[in-house]
Amino acid sequence: MYDITDPKIIKYLCSKYGFTFSKSMGQNFITDETVPMIMAQHSCSDSEGVIEIGPGFGSLTAALSVNAKKVVAIELDRRLENVLNETLAGCTNVKFIWEDCLKVNLKKLLEEEFSGMNVSVAANLPYYITTPIIMALLESRLPFKRIVVMIQKEVAERLCAKPGSKDYGAVTVSTQYYSEPQILKLVPASSFIPAPKVDSAVISLEILPEPKVKPKDEKLFFALIKAAFSQRRKTLANALSSSGKFGDKETVLNVIKEAGFEETIRGERLSLEDFCFLSDKFADG
Repeated sequence: MYDITDPKIIKYLCSKYGFTFSKSMGQNFITDETVPMIMAQHSCSDSEGVIEIGPGFGSLTAALSVNAKKVVAIELDRRLENVLNETLAGCTNVKFIWEDCLKVNLKKLLEEEFSGMNVSVAANLPYYITTPIIMALLESRLPFKRIVVMIQKEVAERLCAKPGSKDYGAVTVSTQYYSEPQILKLVPASSFIPAPKVDSAVISLEILPEPKVKPKDEKLFFALIKAAFSQRRKTLANALSSSGKFGDKETVLNVIKEAGFEETIRGERLSLEDFCFLSDKFADG
């Protein structure tokens, strides 16, 4: 089997199959052999299944096939078919689906391919589609065990941020509502071919059996989070009243004070629990 993280092998395969990297698809292939191994070790065991998004030349796929009982890899770029048939020729527990991962019926996929198995998701995600894919997976509420992905370092830090930090935002609160995020490894830009302009990080999102909090009105809860971070320079009262969904400023201020918060507090100071408590106050009218 090829060492698919070896730059010489990557260049050889590109030459053999006439493959060129697509900027529009965010294709950057890893050249650090420890990264696929770490991702595979945290993704699954030999009795579990894993869905991989965007296998590229198959470096992560190969590592997953060793650790998992079954791997289903979803790839949009059909140009990779011949390459993957060669690089993963010995991986008999790998199946490919040639579609856009955001259009795949994951519920049906789990039922048809992974009956009775714990299933995780693993991926080296293109930067431009990182957040939409992660949120789509979390919001699907499908029974995934965890999500292990390599993403832009800045985004990884945002998902793991604490209240009050500069990285803390709406996506932080939403992610931590569904999962327990943890950065596993930092990966410099020099570990890819072609090298991207920014560093990356491997992050694990351990899916929670139940969200950490239980808002009375989940739709209102997420609307509150979105509005709170829509204008970061504004106080929470100004941001919420400007959204037009929570009443005028006087109404909003009254609810904020009744909840025990200062009138001048900003959204980034509120924890997940604080957002739930405040949204329940608005839900109670």
